[in-house]
Amino acid sequence: MTMAEKGTEGNGRSLTDDLPVDQLKDAGRELVQALMVRTLSGASDKIQDMTQRLTDAADGGTGSKMAAAGVKKLAEGESPLKAGLSAGATGAKEKVKDAVGSIGGGKGGGGDGGGGGGKMKVTNIIEQFDVGLPRRVAYDQWTQFADYPSFTKKVESVEQESDEKLHWRAQVFLSHRTWDSTIIEQVPDERIVWKSKGPKGYVDGAVTFHELGPTMTRVMLVAEYHPDGFFEKTANLWRAQGRRLRLDFKHIKRHMMTRTILDQEEVEGWRGEIRDGEVVKTHEDALKEEQEAAGSEEDKAEESEEKEQAPEEGKAESEEKDEAESEEKDEAESEEEDKAQPEEDRAESAEDKPESEGDEQESEERPKEKAESTA
Repeated sequence: MTMAEKGTEGNGRSLTDDLPVDQLKDAGRELVQALMVRTLSGASDKIQDMTQRLTDAADGGTGSKMAAAGVKKLAEGESPLKAGLSAGATGAKEKVKDAVGSIGGGKGGGGDGGGGGGKMKVTNIIEQFDVGLPRRVAYDQWTQFADYPSFTKKVESVEQESDEKLHWRAQVFLSHRTWDSTIIEQVPDERIVWKSKGPKGYVDGAVTFHELGPTMTRVMLVAEYHPDGFFEKTANLWRAQGRRLRLDFKHIKRHMMTRTILDQEEVEGWRGEIRDGEVVKTHEDALKEEQEAAGSEEDKAEESEEKEQAPEEGKAESEEKDEAESEEKDEAESEEEDKAQPEEDRAESAEDKPESEGDEQESEERPKEKAESTA
């Protein structure tokens, strides 16, 4: 049997007629289409990438900034290695900045949320400590804002522009930051509430003072840190500012327990009062009222002491009067006795006189009797 005969069956059909040729053709067409789509997608991605690079170059993107930094270093006479390192550092900084900006709500979305993005997450700090001082002393020490740089870590200076406005300067990472605070409410020995604003972040908060005993006070702090700036937002990723604020809070407690407790009488705080950001009572007026109140309390104490002493004095006067009357009575009795004594003496002398005369007569009669007996 020949090959042609083997390739045919008894009914005259070829073996190739039973193969799924049509299905193979369909699968081939689908494969070709998939390859074409993949090729076109890759080309599209490349085109988009090239477009993005061109856009970055036009807008001053990361690549252009890296190139500019490298060219600047080369122009300054730096070696190509240092220029490359500077360009790489610039690129890393821009990438971190973009990442932080995306966390903060997109480009330009700082503490206030920027242009339509989500708000930057603030750092909330809630701390408290108990200090062995009277509430007035603890409050007065807290109001000595100009002394903060001497016992805190990163606060460099505090300038009090007015009773309700403060200008702060502190170190954040390797940079220095400034911000202005406005005291919204301040009640002596009770609370201080403030708002702040600054170009690179700010802190809002409140501090309250609670008397636990005559010489024990609890200080409670609630603060909100709003970062705005590259270093601030980067540090806020691991809550560096929150830890720094808590550490300075502990420094304040340490200062109160080591220095203030030894010089309590020398601490002079601001005793005025602020409401809605305005001074409603000055420090001098508050001191004057305190002095008047202390004087009235002293007068009341003296009056109460006088009232308490009045019954005692009346009792003493009555006792003295009774003693005087008794003395006068004794003197009168003694005078009467003295008057009665001469009369008794005269009566006794009169009685003694007849007896003496009788004795004389007896003495005269005895010699006579003796003479008669001898005769």
